[in-house]
Amino acid sequence: MGHAHSIPGHDCFLAAVGNNTNLVAFPGEPFFPLRNLPLYNLNLPVAPAVITSPKTADQVSKIVRCADANGYKVQAYSGGHSYGNYGLGGADSAIVVDLKHFQQFSIDNTSHIATIGAGTLLGDVHQRLYQAVGSGGHFTIGGLGPMSRNWGTALDHIQEVEVVLANSSIVRASDMQNQDIFFAVKGAAASFGVVTEFKVHTHPAPQEAFQYSYSFSIGTAASRAQIFKDWQRLITQENLTRKFASELVIFEGGVIISGTFFGSRVEFNTFQLEKKFPLSNSGTVAYLTNWLGMLSSQAEDLMLRIAGSVSTSFYAKSMSFTPQSLIPDAGLEVMFQYLDTTPKGTLAWFVIFDLEGGATNDVPVNATAYAHREAIMWMQSYAISFSEPVSSTTKRFLNDLHGVLSAARPGADLHSYPGYVDPDLANAQKAYWGPNLARLQRIKTDVDPKDVFHNPQSVQAIPKTP
Repeated sequence: MGHAHSIPGHDCFLAAVGNNTNLVAFPGEPFFPLRNLPLYNLNLPVAPAVITSPKTADQVSKIVRCADANGYKVQAYSGGHSYGNYGLGGADSAIVVDLKHFQQFSIDNTSHIATIGAGTLLGDVHQRLYQAVGSGGHFTIGGLGPMSRNWGTALDHIQEVEVVLANSSIVRASDMQNQDIFFAVKGAAASFGVVTEFKVHTHPAPQEAFQYSYSFSIGTAASRAQIFKDWQRLITQENLTRKFASELVIFEGGVIISGTFFGSRVEFNTFQLEKKFPLSNSGTVAYLTNWLGMLSSQAEDLMLRIAGSVSTSFYAKSMSFTPQSLIPDAGLEVMFQYLDTTPKGTLAWFVIFDLEGGATNDVPVNATAYAHREAIMWMQSYAISFSEPVSSTTKRFLNDLHGVLSAARPGADLHSYPGYVDPDLANAQKAYWGPNLARLQRIKTDVDPKDVFHNPQSVQAIPKTP
């Protein structure tokens, strides 16, 4: 017990939460192991200095003040699904603000604006919104999902946020006030503050949809490349309906094409999906009238099946593709040959290609911190290790896979999705925020010059010139 009290700022953090010992946990206390937050990625063990779980924005403000006064970095934790454990700081000795108590939820029946606490888990958001509407997502990073083509990213629905800044002030940001903060929060919030509440614009839930899944087992590298060519041709058609969501997943032993068509039976039949893949594969098609059923993703189901819902050691990367930088046919052939012949160090790997575009692309690149408006397809690659840590063979497998695809698309900029962090990525900030990085650095310099809100790949302030 003794050395918990030697933590700089111990009494300050305790006072910040009204001296309620249930709302703050210090390493060295007898029950700390039970109160510590789980690592999402066991490959990156990090140990926070203090874990706080405030109940009000005022308590968050006092925690930030204590952290700043004692030279700590701060990160918000909401759900904790960061690939780099950035919700725990991403490196040792951060102050963690666990937002689990921020569960407020209400909806205005006239404006259809929902007010959502920042600690609400995504599944709960969908459940609660479903009583009235359907929206949700990862509001501060991007928030891509099956409805993105129809409705845009989750962050495009934010009307206003309440956020605690580095100077411990609690401000509201929207298009009408604190516009720079509002811009930054919509895509890069972890670098700028702790968001405690969102007001989001919502949509009526679709009444019907079709969920489809076609799986193709092994075959030759060339036959699997042909499936991908057919799929890529389909998803890049001019004027492809926004009601169509799709993903292609490659894994040891096959390829799955799945997704949801948000429309009526007549519209789905007119789309003639089964004609797009001239293979002897009937696949499965399910008619859905339940909004929550429509939101489940084949790829997430696959990841859960492979990894279980327990924390594992894994490595992940991401890359975007625009209509101008698709994968040429020859590149696809090389990719499947590479996947067939390269040592991976694990059987639990998969590569997901997600159709994007649509409404997400309607928003100008410089309108929000999220910069990937041109993307029509995202690739996410994963490799899971059941014995820690992830081996160099496995990391090399994913990095070289990205190398194969980069070589097939000379001149294409490397863009990575800030929600799928890759702790080993070089020039990560440029890859995550692209042309918006310079503006984000200026805002950071203005509102958090001491870099209180920090993780290993967060936006940095502009260095002072001597």
